[in-house]
Amino acid sequence: MLELFHLQMRTAQMMVEANTVIGLRMLGMAGVLPSDAGETSRMVSEKQKAFARAGAAASAAMIAGKTPLQAYGLALTPIGKTTRANAMRLTKRKIA
Repeated sequence: MLELFHLQMRTAQMMVEANTVIGLRMLGMAGVLPSDAGETSRMVSEKQKAFARAGAAASAAMIAGKTPLQAYGLALTPIGKTTRANAMRLTKRKIA
């Protein structure tokens, strides 16, 4: 039961970070905040990498006989790392 609660908290954290990233990127695209030139292509390519890693981790976990909760936790890790890194990077921007 504690493992499920831990995964729910990790999921909630990832969702908050993703919401932050989406908001900051939209403000950058609107010209309200400064934005790097490659930010739009970056947001597409990083999703592909994160989801590919998540799928590979979940598949490997299930093949290895891990529980669905363990597989979910392993799949969540690359997505959470990506959203956390983006949230940290985008919130450090200086407003011009």
